Amino acid sequence: VIYMEGAEHMGMDWWGWFGIPYMGFIMLGIWLIFLVIGILVYQDAERRGMNGILWFILVIIPWIGILALLVYLIVREGKSEAVGSTVRAKSAGALLDERYVRGEITREEYLKMKKDLGS
Repeated sequence: VIYMEGAEHMGMDWWGWFGIPYMGFIMLGIWLIFLVIGILVYQDAERRGMNGILWFILVIIPWIGILALLVYLIVREGKSEAVGSTVRAKSAGALLDERYVRGEITREEYLKMKKDLGS
């Protein structure tokens, strides 16, 4: 390890970790990148009705974060985006029933559409 003149009395190694200059700044940059990725994963997980805090923590842990990010990207494909806080996947019949209950369609329209869906 090479020390710069005068750095010894201050207890500093100007060459950084493993003899690579400014390695500390590079590591801080990498941490910031993982922090930003963690925030994006948190927001995406919350929209999909998943536990955002858990995924955020897993993604920002060094070394494990890369693996956790890959696992998240695989797992999230199975989840649809949430509407509000719950995931809604409704059949055409259920949507038709809701429209009738809300008064958006008349009884005659409802019965005709219900008959069309049945065939």
